[in-house]
Amino acid sequence: MNLFSSSSWSLSLVIFTLFVSSLLLSSTDVSGSTFSFINKCDYTVWPGILASSGSPTLETTGFELSKGTYRTLQAPTGWSGRFWGRTLCNLNGSDQWVCETGDCGSGQLECNGAGAAPPATLAEFTLGSGATSGSDDFYDVSLVDGYNLPLVVEPSGGSGSCVATGCVTDLNKQCPTELRVGNGQACKSACEAFGTPEYCCSGEYGNPNTCRPSVYSEMFKSACPRSYSYAYDDATSTFTCMGADYIITFCPSYSKSQKSSRDSSPKTTEGESGSGSSTPTSTQSEGEMLADGSWLAGLAAGDSTRNLASAITVAATTTILILTFFYL
Repeated sequence: MNLFSSSSWSLSLVIFTLFVSSLLLSSTDVSGSTFSFINKCDYTVWPGILASSGSPTLETTGFELSKGTYRTLQAPTGWSGRFWGRTLCNLNGSDQWVCETGDCGSGQLECNGAGAAPPATLAEFTLGSGATSGSDDFYDVSLVDGYNLPLVVEPSGGSGSCVATGCVTDLNKQCPTELRVGNGQACKSACEAFGTPEYCCSGEYGNPNTCRPSVYSEMFKSACPRSYSYAYDDATSTFTCMGADYIITFCPSYSKSQKSSRDSSPKTTEGESGSGSSTPTSTQSEGEMLADGSWLAGLAAGDSTRNLASAITVAATTTILILTFFYL
C-alpha cells in the first residue's frame, strides 16, 4: 500500500506543514531591536546601560568589551534608555568596581539602574512599535553631559531616513584646559565645569528661547555636527528610523576623504578587502570580530538577524508545501 497516496496521510502532512510553519514564525519573529556593540578602541571599554523609567531592564546593565570584540543585546518594542562607554575601570582597594570616566557608581560591573557620571558620551534611544504599527524609533548621540570617547550609532535595515549619527572626533585632544579631566581622559560640558544657569539651561534659561549655544557647545557642534551639543539642540541632533537594528561602535574608524565639506556625517571606512569595518558574523552573538567586515555589509543591505530568520522560515515552509502537494 502506497501511504503517500492516502488522503489521510496528505491531510496529516498539510496539518504538519502548518504546525511547523507556525513554530518557525513564532521562533524567528524578533520583536524590538537588536543592539550590537563593537569596540574598535585600542583599549577595553565597559558599556553601561540605563533603561528609562517604565522600560524593562535588558539582560545586562553593564559588561566588559575588550579591544576588537563585540556583543549583541535585544530590546523590546517601546524600550527607552541610554548606552555609554566606561573607561579605565578596575577594582579599588575595597573591591569596588570604579571607572575613571563614565562610572555609574554601583561599585560593580553591572550598573544596576544607575546612570553615567559626567562627562560621558551617550547614545540615547526610544524605540517605536515597529513597522507593523508605523511608529518610529528616535535616537541621538549626546555630548550634553560631556565627552569621554568617540561613539557612532548606525541603523541596520529599517525604513525612513535612518542616518548614522555620533562623534568620530577625539575631543579629548581638543578639549580646553578649563573643561579637561585629569590628563585628558575626558572633556566636561560647560555646565559640569561652571554650573551656571546659562550653561546648564536652568532657571530663567530653562527654555529654548533663552538658552542659546555657548562658545563651548559650538566647539562640540563644530567637531561633531550631528551630536547634541546643548540641551535644546534637537533640530539637528535627533533622528528617526522604523523597525531597525542598531550598531553602536566605540572608536569607529572613518575616512576623512569620504567626508563632504557640506556633510560631515560619519561614513564607514572601506578596508583593503573593500568590505568595510570589522564586525561579527550574523550567526554569532559575542566574540572576536571578523576582519572581512562581511557582517556589516549584510547589515547595510538590511540582512539583519530578523531578515535571515524570515528567509529561513520562508524556505522551510516552501519546501514542506512543495512536498505536500507532490504527494497529494
